[in-house]
Amino acid sequence: MPERRTVALVTLGCARNEVDSEELAGRLAADGWELVEEAAAADVAVVNTCGFVEAAKKDSVDALLEANDLKDHGRTQAVVAVGCMAERYGKELAEALPEADGVLGFDDYADISDRLRTILSGGVHASHTPRDRRRLLPLSPVERQQATDVALPGHGDTAPAPADLPEGLAPRSGPRAPLRRRLGSSPVASVKLASGCDRRCTFCAIPSFRGSFISRRPADVLGETRWLAEQGVKEVMLVSENNTSYGKDLGDIRLLETLLPELAAVDGIERVRVSYLQPAEMRPGLIEVLTSTEKVAPYFDLSFQHSAPGVLRAMRRFGDTERFWELLETIRSKAPEAGVRSNFIVGFPGESEEDFAELERFLGAARLDAIGVFGYSDEEGTEAVSYEDKLGSDVIAERLAHLSRVAEELTAQRAEERLGQTLHVLVESVDEEEGALGRAAHQAPETDGQILLTDSAGLVPGRMVTAKAVAAEGVDLVAEPLGEGAGR
Repeated sequence: MPERRTVALVTLGCARNEVDSEELAGRLAADGWELVEEAAAADVAVVNTCGFVEAAKKDSVDALLEANDLKDHGRTQAVVAVGCMAERYGKELAEALPEADGVLGFDDYADISDRLRTILSGGVHASHTPRDRRRLLPLSPVERQQATDVALPGHGDTAPAPADLPEGLAPRSGPRAPLRRRLGSSPVASVKLASGCDRRCTFCAIPSFRGSFISRRPADVLGETRWLAEQGVKEVMLVSENNTSYGKDLGDIRLLETLLPELAAVDGIERVRVSYLQPAEMRPGLIEVLTSTEKVAPYFDLSFQHSAPGVLRAMRRFGDTERFWELLETIRSKAPEAGVRSNFIVGFPGESEEDFAELERFLGAARLDAIGVFGYSDEEGTEAVSYEDKLGSDVIAERLAHLSRVAEELTAQRAEERLGQTLHVLVESVDEEEGALGRAAHQAPETDGQILLTDSAGLVPGRMVTAKAVAAEGVDLVAEPLGEGAGR
């Protein structure tokens, strides 16, 4: 019997990439590959790259070069790039980075096993020529559901599932449900609601390589959530480029409001979290469901980006300071302890000192739990690249540093406001030195801080604990479990 080939998946970027990696893992495991955690122990290292901004692209290149170094003194025979940067640049990346033995686009995912075997055997798979993926789909959202020949990472394909799936693989609950294998043991997992985006923000290139917006069918999302619960997952985080658009191509823009209670009712699931919400698309009904449904986290990941109306219009976005404050007031009138996070771009072309001051004014009263601040940089293929009123790099750096300090102070103040609150903490790790760490409803994985529990006795990852916030350390909180019946 020939030796089983081994593969390691190295994932960079956002939670959407993590879902895509687990789909690739499912496809490879179903075709006989052995999955290993460390690239040094694999015949082939597959690096799932991020192509969003320059820093992320640099991290992706560094990861590819690091994996390539293993070929000189380890088992690794080949390094392959997949993901957003590979899709976005294709042949250009392959020519600029000969250390990568293959650069595969989204269209290669369904045949990932054959592609890797070809590369390992010394063959060459031609890197694709990048194209605007929005043009591969009908303009009408409703017609897109019939476009089955377009690759949608994280959605799966229409081929029938093997009759005898290897242990640990997700079954297909419907014709578009993905084949998936978990790459970790965290009690939290992301579930993809949709792919692509129909918005045309002038600073963002994502729609060009992720394509137009396409929703997954509710039955597939439910089926995958049930399977994740069977694997021990306690919290699912719904991800896409824009969750507030979910269902518009299925004929019901309010479909998320219907789906959320069904997901929360899945046996074993303790919490459902929704990420990536557009402020301009927030609806009263969606706010109601997010703030009043048991096991749905009252959590709002709102993509504000700025608050000065002139800058927002230049970004081709909507709103202003007062409207955003009104939205936050509406949310907190229904759920006073709701968690809110957002990202902001400073130094956008044309941003005046008054605009910058307006953004700081907004943040001063917004009481956000987590704030991400980024300095503007040109992204090729975006409209903003052609804008003439660019700010100097020194001005952008100064504003970035200033607002980052302000954000750090404001989020620390917001954490202190939560002292004395009763929190429902999902335990994510228990360590002899660090103790028990977890997250409350207002904290998303990776980005929003964490909870240190003062007593870890009897706690294991995946347990939900009721605790009282007793101290704050920046955005992090220290919480005391409340009695023997505190967990479940």
